[in-house]
Amino acid sequence: MPLAARSHARTCSTRCRVALHRAAKKNALPAELATRDRWARRSATKVPLTVADKVASSTDPRTWSSYKDAAASAVGAGLGFVLSDVDDIVCLDLDHCLNPLTGRLAPWAAAVVRDVGATYVEVSPSGDGLHIWGRADVRHGRRIRRPDGTAVEIYGTGRYIAMTGRRHGNAPSVLANVSAAVSALVL
Repeated sequence: MPLAARSHARTCSTRCRVALHRAAKKNALPAELATRDRWARRSATKVPLTVADKVASSTDPRTWSSYKDAAASAVGAGLGFVLSDVDDIVCLDLDHCLNPLTGRLAPWAAAVVRDVGATYVEVSPSGDGLHIWGRADVRHGRRIRRPDGTAVEIYGTGRYIAMTGRRHGNAPSVLANVSAAVSALVL
């Protein structure tokens, strides 16, 4: 790197920075999600749809698709992933916690993101919320009302989550064990 380069630069040139950005976008989704045949399309109002433009079900595997098929379809406004009891993949849904103009998290949400550790986190379709993905034993979804009036929703099975693939910050493309954070939230 030239001496004039910023000390915090992650790349040696614009070409390397662009390549790094493209690689990150290409591998945005964790393999644990992308390799499961639990994908659907979604309407603008987040209704799950099949790739054939019919209503999909969060409990009927016959209405789900592979990621490849769902991503290739032009039906609806985007993608969604179905949570099932065949594994321990969970999603924590934090609404109205992200300032879409500044990218800053509300302090309570920053604490949740910190507590879950290095796991996949994406910006929700609204642009002002987060979906935190990980692994934990959650069989019954719940909405946890926090003392400050905010809420965290935790889902593990029988739910459909609208996806964006817009990774939040430097979140990795892996699913970590978030059991401890989930336990702390439900207490």
